[in-house]
Amino acid sequence: MSDDNHLKNNPNSSGPSRRAVLAGGTALTASLFAPKFLQAADFPTAEVNTTGLAVTDDTVTIGILHSITGTMAISETGSVQAEKLAIDQINAQGGILGRKIEYIQEDGASDWPTFAEKARKLLVNDKVASVMGCWTSASRKAVLPVFEQNNGFLYYPTFYEGLEQSPNVIYTGQEATQQIIAGLDWVVRERGAESFYLLGSDYIWPRTSNKIARKHIEDFLGLKVVGEEYYPLGHTQFNSVINKIRLRKPDVIYAIVVGGSNVAFYKQLKAAGIDMTQEDPLLLTISVTEDEIRGIGGENIEGAYACMKYFQSLDNPNNIAFVKAFKEMWGEDMVIGDVTQAAYLGPWLWKAAVEKAGSFDVDKVREASPGIELQSAPEGYVRIHENHHLWSKTRVGKAQADGQYEVVFETAELVEPDPFPEGYQ
Repeated sequence: MSDDNHLKNNPNSSGPSRRAVLAGGTALTASLFAPKFLQAADFPTAEVNTTGLAVTDDTVTIGILHSITGTMAISETGSVQAEKLAIDQINAQGGILGRKIEYIQEDGASDWPTFAEKARKLLVNDKVASVMGCWTSASRKAVLPVFEQNNGFLYYPTFYEGLEQSPNVIYTGQEATQQIIAGLDWVVRERGAESFYLLGSDYIWPRTSNKIARKHIEDFLGLKVVGEEYYPLGHTQFNSVINKIRLRKPDVIYAIVVGGSNVAFYKQLKAAGIDMTQEDPLLLTISVTEDEIRGIGGENIEGAYACMKYFQSLDNPNNIAFVKAFKEMWGEDMVIGDVTQAAYLGPWLWKAAVEKAGSFDVDKVREASPGIELQSAPEGYVRIHENHHLWSKTRVGKAQADGQYEVVFETAELVEPDPFPEGYQ
């Protein structure tokens, strides 16, 4: 691993370009970890697994916990696919401490109590060494006490509202300062926005995110929020709020609608005559990735903007190799969104921490995690902060008719994660 000065000396490093293929070939970046092939004989099971995890002389078992059914499946399926790709690539590279990764997959079914139940099964019954999982903040909040009580380790991939830091979670998505606040600053600076209509699905993440957004808009920027509405997950009737938006004429529709509701919202927005390509009003979302656009249809969201850290269209060698490998595994018609890419980072970051610790024990992996870096992440160089979030860039993309985003802005430097920004709590 590079030393702690790497971030300051070379924050935009993307590492060497390597062709990513599936099991049987070279992994995404053979130079990520040294030594490349570690032998299990050099790491006796009794020494690397002192807490009774699902580790044998040949294998280590982890959990995958996402919604593959229900309204959130449209968003979470890509995370499962990315995690399985990373596992295949790591296994092709020799695994972790000479052990191949096996996984047990559970379906959270877009239901928060189910997530907690499945998390408990994975940790208590299956004794998995780590879990890649969750999407919504509601699901993360539901499983958090399970992980903390049972000392499990979760890699959580979704951009979220912040205001949380757990010793049992590595947050591979962005928090509010890197996405919500940065995106609002961009639209005010670059588009001269002065008024906003806040819209979201009715659960923790959209409500807390819009609370932060409202505070930033009104208290820090001195601008106006002219409306705020929430709708249940799975809601499909948005004509009433669209009429309110037309009457109040905001400069920006700030949309945090999630899951299958996105399909109805954007189709109805277009049917109501709101042409997002004209930016009157401009639509800025922090919840619609390429995965959701696949269901919405590019023609129904063309012209909207999204603030995230990753878009499939990023033109760098790491991302080109990642997109190629993803499509080889899951089909040429598949797309990759921000959370899918962040989910892909989970197994690689865990591998790095385990190998740095020389152990699968959760306490040792936790201690080894701060400072872990990936020079080969598809989004670019990332590094785990002491607060368990990632240093990463902020980007804004404009939705195109083909379902992809054109990147119109990115920060020159990595943005330090700050899950508890002063004045927003």
